[in-house]
Amino acid sequence: MASSPGIHALSHSPESRGFAKRKIDAWLESAGVSANGNQPWDPQVIDDRFYNRVLLKGSLGLGESYMEGWWECEALDEFFCRVLTAGLLDRTSLNFATLLNGITARLFNLQTAKRAWKVGETHYDVGNDLYKRMLDSRLVYTCAYWQNATTLDEAQEAKLDLVCRKIGLQNSDHILDIGCGWGSFAKFAASRYGAFVDGVTISREQVELGNILCREYPVNLKLMDYRNVDTVYDHIVSLGMFEHVGNKNYRTFFQKASQCLKDDGLFLLHTIGSGTTSNIVEPWIMKHIFPNGMIPSMAQIGKGIEGLFVIEDVHNFGADYDRTLMQWFENFDSTWSEIKKNYPDNFYRKWKYYLLSSAGAFRSRHLHLWQIVLSKRGVRNGYARPR
Repeated sequence: MASSPGIHALSHSPESRGFAKRKIDAWLESAGVSANGNQPWDPQVIDDRFYNRVLLKGSLGLGESYMEGWWECEALDEFFCRVLTAGLLDRTSLNFATLLNGITARLFNLQTAKRAWKVGETHYDVGNDLYKRMLDSRLVYTCAYWQNATTLDEAQEAKLDLVCRKIGLQNSDHILDIGCGWGSFAKFAASRYGAFVDGVTISREQVELGNILCREYPVNLKLMDYRNVDTVYDHIVSLGMFEHVGNKNYRTFFQKASQCLKDDGLFLLHTIGSGTTSNIVEPWIMKHIFPNGMIPSMAQIGKGIEGLFVIEDVHNFGADYDRTLMQWFENFDSTWSEIKKNYPDNFYRKWKYYLLSSAGAFRSRHLHLWQIVLSKRGVRNGYARPR
């Protein structure tokens, strides 16, 4: 493109570097953050190209420059909490990468049945050795429930039990778990409540290990896209999978859930949520962590379920995701030396950035965690809301 040399020259000229530094420094200061400052959340800039990269590429430049070692930060989680609370990433969102993602998401269905498998291959199949060390003993890769818990194992067990209580799970109920992971919910529901559980996921690694972990119970995990399920179930749960469905498929997703749910059954949707509706996907997360992902708003969910379900309960415990992510990072960090030979050189910095930036996003309440209980016709005499 004719404009490329100009942009290239701008990003390398002393004048542009000075302008970018002044701009970024001012933005950071408005959030109580100082480049090369003395607080744990202050970024330490090692390479001055950092400023132009962030100014030109926004959050993508911020993340990739961290991966490449251009800056450090003792408390990445608190850095992100502060910049998100101040709305700084919104100020850097008008860049080519973000605009391209937004246009692409509007024009194309990025989560078709064919494309849906990419996130399984890229993220969930990255290595069971990693997840075994990072997660709790049950391999639950969704937000824990810390209300009365002191350890990650306790908090994840509390979350699984909360889900079972919310759907009124009974002995011999037949359950569908959409996005079943390594079978943590399926195994819990079968062993504690006597349920029969079918799970579907687009991760080969999860299915292989999950079926081994659940082999003593009436659990069947399948490598399958949710659109291909055709059995009718007493209840349905989907824990941490809806973020991969995409706005163009929300209606299809809820129609499939309605078709597969008995008339008197309950559907529990557990998903990360955004307070604003947007088709723009955060570029760094999109490129490096969750390809083709999209965080739904409550308005988008509401439109998707209209005429199909009655909302019985909405429970937001997004603040618990902060603590969950910090525990995941502690586990990952303390065991990295055991597995680092299996991963690329910059994987540690990428994964650290992913976990701690996400913790900051939930701490700032920029992101939420919703558990939504849905019925097809409304629960007679009202729904009791377990907590």
